[in-house]
Amino acid sequence: MSVVPIRGDGLSGAEVAWFAPLCSDDYRHLGVPDGDLRSSWENTSRIVLRAESLGFGNVLCPSSYQVGQDTLTFASAMAPLTSRISLLAAIRCGELHPAMLARTVATLDHILQGRLTLNVISSDFPGEQADSDYRYQRSWEVVEILKQAWTQDEINYEGKIYKLKGLTTDPVRPYQQNGGPLLYFGGYSPQALELCGGHCDVYLMWPETRDMLAQRMRDAHERAARYGRVLDYGLRIHMIVRDTEAEAREYARELVSRLDDEKGREIRARALDAGSLGVSTQARNRELADIEGYVEPHLWTGIGRARSGCGAALVGSVDQVLSEIHEYEKMGIRAFIFSGYPHLDECDIFGSKVLPQLKTCKLAEAYGRIPASVPATPLGLGTRR
Repeated sequence: MSVVPIRGDGLSGAEVAWFAPLCSDDYRHLGVPDGDLRSSWENTSRIVLRAESLGFGNVLCPSSYQVGQDTLTFASAMAPLTSRISLLAAIRCGELHPAMLARTVATLDHILQGRLTLNVISSDFPGEQADSDYRYQRSWEVVEILKQAWTQDEINYEGKIYKLKGLTTDPVRPYQQNGGPLLYFGGYSPQALELCGGHCDVYLMWPETRDMLAQRMRDAHERAARYGRVLDYGLRIHMIVRDTEAEAREYARELVSRLDDEKGREIRARALDAGSLGVSTQARNRELADIEGYVEPHLWTGIGRARSGCGAALVGSVDQVLSEIHEYEKMGIRAFIFSGYPHLDECDIFGSKVLPQLKTCKLAEAYGRIPASVPATPLGLGTRR
């Protein structure tokens, strides 16, 4: 039985996604840059295409002010090259005027024919240190305007930051129906839980012990219940899976064998979310771990030594990793975002050894967001006015 009520309670599988390292985050040895693994179009597009060929349902395209590629530009370029995999594009609320963001989303959703999902991010902009209350007010208003764009004939919004009046939604109608693209969101602060509970569809968590994840789910459910809503839950976590546990643990040791801790601190500090509550919880995991970095028998925190954000991996044999994933599913987790270093190699390993043994689905399809044929939108088959 799941920890809390979940929207996807009746689903027979979970959505399984991989990761596109757009923000200088691909390594053979953590902390040791490799020219062949830079966040270039050649490397990252190859990873997405491989993930699609292996049967992953979605791929996270992150956003940060680091050497790499702009998220929405990358997603736009990948859209016509793919046909089955969805793209989970990160959007930093406020970077674009909300109406123009809605127009960008509508364009991309039509190019993808409904294969767009959105990861809502509320963080400082590059060079900015904004008050947390202001950032979340901005994000709340952006999301409310997007929802008007997807469900109403006009955008009329009177907020503290944005004031929009009489905007027809013809230019911003997405391909997806019944509410538009699904919104994925992660954050642990009270404001984050409020935003997710009030407006988002999937509450994303970073790896912690199962007891701690269960409490995260309870906290998010409590906020959503205030709005009469029920969420789905997701887990973003790295993977090191091999034929035997000994091989997997050995690879984990090899991955950090050349890591200089000062270089690791430098890598963590340059992320836009480096000072967030979520990042501090990942650091706490490392403090609680054993001498080899394990905070649970198969949950290894070593990756967090050289990475801000998601800082732990499942490490084990194929059967052990499958068992861990099934335990997460029993808790009520219905969306997974996996990754591994190097991302292409580990995509192959997980995609060939573990993914075929999982029951999978796409949440947007399960919830009727993607129409069976081109919709009657201005960018689809609707009447031009």
